[in-house]
Amino acid sequence: MKRLIPILILLIFHINCSPKQKQNVSNYDIVRRQMVEEQIVTRGIKDSNVIKAMLKVERHKFVPREYERYAYTDGPLPIGEDQTISQPYIVALMTEVLQLKGGEKVLEIGTGSGYQAAILSFIAKEVYTIEIIPSLAKSAQKTLESLGYKNVYVRCGDGFLGWSEKAPFDGIIITCAAPRVPEPLVEQLAEGGRIVMPEGDEFQMLVLYKKIKGRLEKQELIPVRFVPMKGMIREK
Repeated sequence: MKRLIPILILLIFHINCSPKQKQNVSNYDIVRRQMVEEQIVTRGIKDSNVIKAMLKVERHKFVPREYERYAYTDGPLPIGEDQTISQPYIVALMTEVLQLKGGEKVLEIGTGSGYQAAILSFIAKEVYTIEIIPSLAKSAQKTLESLGYKNVYVRCGDGFLGWSEKAPFDGIIITCAAPRVPEPLVEQLAEGGRIVMPEGDEFQMLVLYKKIKGRLEKQELIPVRFVPMKGMIREK
C-alpha cells in the first residue's frame, strides 16, 4: 500500500503541470504580475492607478498571435505595418507622468494595437485615440470592442490634426516620434494639461510638456526609440 503513495503523488503532479494547463489564462495572470513587479515597480513607477491598470490589461490580447508568448517580456513587439507595441515600462511611465486622477479626457496619437488606450481607459473617464494606418485602426477598434472597453473611441486619421470637436483634453499622449509638438495639439490641450511624447528623429528624448498660462513648459525624461510619426508632421 505504501508503494502506491509516491505513484499517486506523481500522478497528481503530472495532471497539475500538464502542457495543456500551462496554456490557460491563469498563467498569463502570473506572468503579467511578474511583469509589473519586475519591470514596472522596480523601475520606480509608484502611481497605484497605473500599477492596477497594468495588472488588469491583458497585453497578450494586443499582440499578433505569433508573438503572444512574448507579450510580457521586457521590450517592444511588432504588430504589423512596421509598427510596434511599446515596452511595458515605457507605457507605464508615459501614463504616470500624465498624473491622471480619474475623470479626465485624454487624447492618444498613434493607437497601434490599442494597448496604451486600454491602460488609459482604466484611469481616465474618456480616451480618444487616432491611428493613421487604416488596418491598425480597424484592428484596434475590433480588439477594444471585443474586450469591452466602452470609454475608448478610435478614429482613423492624421494625429497631427488632433480631435478638435472633443477638445479640450486634460492629457495628450503621443506614441510615435515627432520633431516637435503638432500645433493643433497645443491648442487642444486644456490649461494645466500635459503632453508626453518622444521628441526627435535620429536621437529621441521622451519629454513632458505642461501648459501653463497658454505656454508649454518642457521637461526631459529619458532617451527612447519610437517609430516615426507619419503624415502632416513631415510636411512642415
